[in-house]
Amino acid sequence: MFTKILIANRGEIACRVMETAHRLGVKTAAVYSDADRAAKHVEMADEAVHIGPPAPAESYLLGDRIIEAAKATGAQAIHPGYGFLSENPDFVDAVEKAGLVFIGPSAKAIRAMGLKDAAKKLMEEAGVPVVPGYHGAEQGSDHLKAEAEKIGYPVLIKAVAGGGGKGMRLVEKAGDFLDALESAQGEAKTAFGNADVLIEKYITSPRHIEVQVFGDGSKAVHLFERDCSLQRRHQKVIEEAPAPGMTAEMREAMGAAGVRAAEAIGYSGAGTVEFIVDGSDGLRPDGFWFMEMNTRLQVEHPVTEAITGVDLVEWQLRVASGEALPKAQDDLTIKGHSFEARLYAEDVPKGFLPATGTLTHLKFPEGARADSGVRAGDTISPFYDPMIAKLVTHGPTRAIALAQMEQALATTEVAGSVTNLGFLRALTRHEGFKAGEVDTGLIDRNLETLAVDPVPCSRARSVAALGFAGLDRAQGDLAGFALWSPVAQTIQFRFREDEIAARVTTLSPTRFRVEIDEAEHQVERVGDGWRVDDAKVPARVVQLGDAVSVFWSNGYHFERIDPLDRDAHASGDGNLIEAPMPGLVKAVYVKAGATVSKGDRLAVLEAMKMEHALLAARDGTVAEVLAEAGSQVEAGAALIRLEDAEDAAA
Repeated sequence: MFTKILIANRGEIACRVMETAHRLGVKTAAVYSDADRAAKHVEMADEAVHIGPPAPAESYLLGDRIIEAAKATGAQAIHPGYGFLSENPDFVDAVEKAGLVFIGPSAKAIRAMGLKDAAKKLMEEAGVPVVPGYHGAEQGSDHLKAEAEKIGYPVLIKAVAGGGGKGMRLVEKAGDFLDALESAQGEAKTAFGNADVLIEKYITSPRHIEVQVFGDGSKAVHLFERDCSLQRRHQKVIEEAPAPGMTAEMREAMGAAGVRAAEAIGYSGAGTVEFIVDGSDGLRPDGFWFMEMNTRLQVEHPVTEAITGVDLVEWQLRVASGEALPKAQDDLTIKGHSFEARLYAEDVPKGFLPATGTLTHLKFPEGARADSGVRAGDTISPFYDPMIAKLVTHGPTRAIALAQMEQALATTEVAGSVTNLGFLRALTRHEGFKAGEVDTGLIDRNLETLAVDPVPCSRARSVAALGFAGLDRAQGDLAGFALWSPVAQTIQFRFREDEIAARVTTLSPTRFRVEIDEAEHQVERVGDGWRVDDAKVPARVVQLGDAVSVFWSNGYHFERIDPLDRDAHASGDGNLIEAPMPGLVKAVYVKAGATVSKGDRLAVLEAMKMEHALLAARDGTVAEVLAEAGSQVEAGAALIRLEDAEDAAA
């Protein structure tokens, strides 16, 4: 076993690898950018090396600098985590040339699976079923259109060097093909430096089921399947293991196909073979096809660990250090069911826009596994993925594990940034998902109801009012109490743009009457808990400067209103198109004087590894273009201004 390893990554996965390494007695070295100087993974490591500015291209993607850090710290091996350099074969070659061990597959194996078209040909030769499609080198638009017609619509255009849904477009009829192709190629060129695409038959009731494999370079085993069908824009949201509705015959067939795929390329370490599955008529051994292989540890690996009892990172370290596979196929069994939910800093009602902010409060529930790379006080940076944590539950049955997940999400507390907690809770309560009726289109079909942002009721607002008044905790036996008559005060605060005026009357040191608009509630503080109208409620109040958060199934965050500054949140006239977050202006599509219609794409902002289109909110004429392509802007920066509606009408 190694005595010291370097983790060439950051955030949650770096912390995850360190936990296992330390348990095995292996020392760890971290690398960090300027933005991560005080990050959790830096604190956890035995030592840490600074490698550059915040942008990944100037730090976490600099293989030479990471190798230098490994040699300087005396590390014998490098664990890549996932993302960044984890599937870069040139980095693997450089690591081995430097006399270090890469904890993962060989460069040859990564290259074999790196391009989707070549990987599919290889899988066909290995006897792994593949989706009908075109994977050729001819990339002319007319040729690709003709191939799409041969396959039959609907078809899926996919970047051959792609991942994470980038460079992917669904085309349902021939007339839309060329526009979709141009869009996919442009996005692929930007994201991967390779505009080539492949075309596949689109499965109309698709499920995304993947098989966890593990090899030692010659032999491989599978650790069963995960269902990752709950997706939005090809991004996984909630994963589970095993897959609902899986039969013994289907599991055996998929597992065997995964092992054949791994052994065909001499795979070493943890990998995932992803399959597209036709779920229109149940799960059938002849109804699954190879999509791609991820030659690294997968984000959702904890659900596999939960049902098998295997620590996949431990296996990675043991096999990379020269040991044989820790278990044979017959030694691996499934116990219970597990779910993983990805908690992100993102604004769901605004189209799942990634968010930034300082996590002023962060608390995870007991009884659930929480893999996180951040702590209270940490800042969600615009330079990296906005994941806060992965919450994992494990129970004896699917129903129990899902109920545990709903409860875990309800008792997770985050303040300082908007999150997708409410969206995740809505998914766990969706009747179709609860019944195991999952496919990759479930979220999009139900987005209107799933993405509704929870709004606090008058009871939650009443508890918040007591927080602003400082009455949420004991302050002496007679705090807030008058001998001869009740004391009343008016508290003004805000929930987003909604201004609230609450009249709070103190009836005793622990009992209060709160009036908000037409509602009136009797609120009693009982120890650290609350009763509202004589009913015990699971509310928790956290004061953070001039803000109060009420955690009650959802997290509701309120701000105090300064009576002398009531116009601070007044909304603008809608003429300005502003940057919703810090980012890079990738493109500007209009010039001053241009006429635009509501919904027209005006510019594209790149932030947190995603591109975000900025659209016209109304019909109008462009008065000014205030930013140019290639410029870095802060959140709230004015990018484009439209003429005043009145001026335009005149």
